[in-house]
Amino acid sequence: MQEQTLKKVAIVGRPNVGKSSLFNRLARQRDAITSDMAGTTRDIKKRVVTISGNREFEVIDTGGIDYSSDLFSKVAAFSLRAAELADVIIYMVDGKTIPDEEDKELFYKLQALNKPLALVVNKIDNDKEEERYWEFLEFGADATFPMSVSHNRYFNDFYTWMEEHIPAIEEEPEGLALEEDEEIDPFAEIVRDINSTEEVLDNKISVAIIGRVNTGKSSLLNALLGEERSVVSDVAGTTIDPIDEMIEYDDHEITFVDTAGIRRRSKIVGIEKYALTRTTEMLKKADLVLLMLDSTQQISELDERVAGLIEEHRLGCLIVLNKWDINEERTYEEVVDDIRDELKFLHYAPFITISAKTGLRVHKILDQITAIYKRYQQRIPTSTLNDTLREAIRRHHVPAHNGAVVNIKFAAQYETKPPKIALISNRPEFVHFSYRRYLSNFFRSKFDFEGVPLDIVARKRGQRMDEDEYE
Repeated sequence: MQEQTLKKVAIVGRPNVGKSSLFNRLARQRDAITSDMAGTTRDIKKRVVTISGNREFEVIDTGGIDYSSDLFSKVAAFSLRAAELADVIIYMVDGKTIPDEEDKELFYKLQALNKPLALVVNKIDNDKEEERYWEFLEFGADATFPMSVSHNRYFNDFYTWMEEHIPAIEEEPEGLALEEDEEIDPFAEIVRDINSTEEVLDNKISVAIIGRVNTGKSSLLNALLGEERSVVSDVAGTTIDPIDEMIEYDDHEITFVDTAGIRRRSKIVGIEKYALTRTTEMLKKADLVLLMLDSTQQISELDERVAGLIEEHRLGCLIVLNKWDINEERTYEEVVDDIRDELKFLHYAPFITISAKTGLRVHKILDQITAIYKRYQQRIPTSTLNDTLREAIRRHHVPAHNGAVVNIKFAAQYETKPPKIALISNRPEFVHFSYRRYLSNFFRSKFDFEGVPLDIVARKRGQRMDEDEYE
C-alpha cells in the first residue's frame, strides 16, 4: 500500500492571539512557549498529530505576523511562507478585541491562496462573550469558529471542519479478535493513548479551598502560609474575593485560592452573588480541592451542594474536618460514616482531621496535596492496564444484552487530570453503567487512585473521545 502524504496545517495570525496554545492543544503537549508577551514564538514548530482516531496531519505553529521591527518582519515573512506551503490554514484572531483592519487585510491575503481557510476567534471564554464572535463574521470567511483554547471550549465544530479536509488513514482489513497474548495497538482503535505521548513535568498545583461559610477556610489558608494573608473574622462571609497565594513545597508550586463562603441562593445578594460566580469560575481552573467541613456539625444540604461542585468539575479532593480540637461529642468513625453516607459521590476522597486555629495536623495537608496530585496525573502503562482488565473480566464477565454478546477488546488511558480510560467494545452502548462501576472499583483495588476521580467510558473503534458517552 502506498504511504499517504500527510496534510500540512498552518496556524497563523498576529502576535498573542493564542496560536501556540492551539498548537499545544492539538499536539497535547506543552512544548511551544506560551505567554502574554507579544512575539514569544519566533520560529516555526511542527508536530504530527492525530484527531478522530484515524486522521493524521502535520500542524505548524508560526510566529506572530507583525511588521513593527526588522526582526518581526522576518518572522512575519516566514509565517506567510508557511501558510503558502500548507494545505490547510487556520487564521486566529483575538475575540476580546473588535475586528481589526490589519487582521482583515492579512486574512484576505491568505484567502487569495484558494486553500481551505478557517477563521478562529479565540478567547471566547464563556457564553456571554460569544456575542463578540458575531462581529467577526464581517470577514466573510467560509468557516468561522468561536473558541476558547485556554478553557477547551467550542472545539467540536472546529474538529468537524478539520475532518472535512484531513483524509482518514487507510486501514488494513479487519482481522480476528485480539488474543490475550497479542500486542495491543491503541492507535488502531481510539484517538490516542496517553502513554504514547512524552510525559511533561508538571509540578504546578492549583488548589481550591471550598466549603460553606464559617468553616475556617481563611484560617486554614493562614495556617498553611504561616502568616495572616486573609482577613479572619467570626462574621460569616467575611471573605468576598478569592485570594491567590503561592508557596513552594516538595519541588511543587502550590497555588491556594481561598474562596468566598458559598451561601444559600436565597441569601445571595449583591457582591456575594458575584463572589459565588468567581468561586465557580475558579474551580474550572483548579486541580485539587480542600473541602472544608465543620466536624462539630452534621452534614447539611448546603454541604452536599458545595461538594457537588467537586464532582461536577472532576477534581482531586481531600476532605478536611476542621475544629477537631473542640469536637467532643462525635467519634471519628461517626463523623466519617455521616460524610460517606451523605456524600457518596466523593467516595474516593481521603480525610484529615485538623484544627486551623491551633495548627493541629495542618502541616500534613501539604504532603496530602502533592500525593493526590501525583495520582491525579498518573499514567497506567497500557499493558498493565489490560492485564488488570482481563483479570477483572475473568472474575466477572461482561453481561450480555438481550442475548447479544458484549465484548471489551481492550482498554487504554487517554487522558490524565483526572485519569480517563476508554474501553473499546463491539457494543459500547451495552456496557452498562454498573459494569463500568465494577471496573472502576477493580482498577482502584489494583492502582492507587485515592483522592482522585476515575472516568471510564465505552467506545467503538475510531469513535472520538469527545462524543457523547453511552449510558
